[in-house]
Amino acid sequence: MELVEKPHAPGSEDFALHEGSGSFMLSSNTPDSNPLAVFYHHPQNLREDAPVLIVLPGAGRNAWSYRDTWVESSEMYGVLVLVPHYAETHYPEFWSYNIAGMIENVRINEERTGVVGYDINRAPQTWLFNDFDKIFNVAVQELGLGTETYDLFGHSAGGQILHRFTLFAGESKARRILAGNSGWYTAPRFDKPFPFGVGSDMLDGAGLARAFQRELVVFLGELDNANETRGHLVRTPEVNWQGDHRLSRGRYFFAQAQERARELETDLNWQLEVVPGVGHDYAAMGRAAADYLYGGSGEQ
Repeated sequence: MELVEKPHAPGSEDFALHEGSGSFMLSSNTPDSNPLAVFYHHPQNLREDAPVLIVLPGAGRNAWSYRDTWVESSEMYGVLVLVPHYAETHYPEFWSYNIAGMIENVRINEERTGVVGYDINRAPQTWLFNDFDKIFNVAVQELGLGTETYDLFGHSAGGQILHRFTLFAGESKARRILAGNSGWYTAPRFDKPFPFGVGSDMLDGAGLARAFQRELVVFLGELDNANETRGHLVRTPEVNWQGDHRLSRGRYFFAQAQERARELETDLNWQLEVVPGVGHDYAAMGRAAADYLYGGSGEQ
């Protein structure tokens, strides 16, 4: 699908986050400096202290469509919505996006039904997580906002990115993180190799305890269960132990976090939220996320 707007670059004569919907270009805040389009909606009632939300799309990478589904909520709650487009030209295959570039040199079998080998990318400065603060900083600077933190919502592949952000990202201005309807997880288990678990060397107990202090919400659709046919659900021996469908896998991920927190004798600041009557539907999950974040039910 072609982009519906020609994005502009910050600092150019015609760049502005004007009222309504638009897009702009940045370079990725990683050593590759890949071009990164950001689709946004600037509501009419944008306050100087307005909340800011970064949305991570699913595997379709259709940032413009995700942006459009957030327009009504953006106007209702006065939220600046920013949706980065990680084009497959620069971020091919699922490991460059869903896994945030944390694995590399991936080998696929001839049938392209499974991974037969990969290397862990141990250079955190190259992971996608580094882009999120830059996107936020550029937007608030251009608009002169005083907002100091931002929220994150991701659906499906975007949810995969965000639960891994919660586990592995460094210091960030991100506050609340809603990881919606992930197909599979990096479980907080030391006995499972990364990316299926945290492994024996990706996170130690202290690192996991720090991750547990972030404000993650495992955000699941009640109907994203065994009867759901939308979206591609990975079914391989490496992930099937997490559950039979997205709802069960999300619950397993959260239960494992609770178990590790007990073992580590640390608090768990994560929440599990099941959205009634919704399946693998990014628009409906987005509306529920807006109500949760800005309608009062998710305030702490």
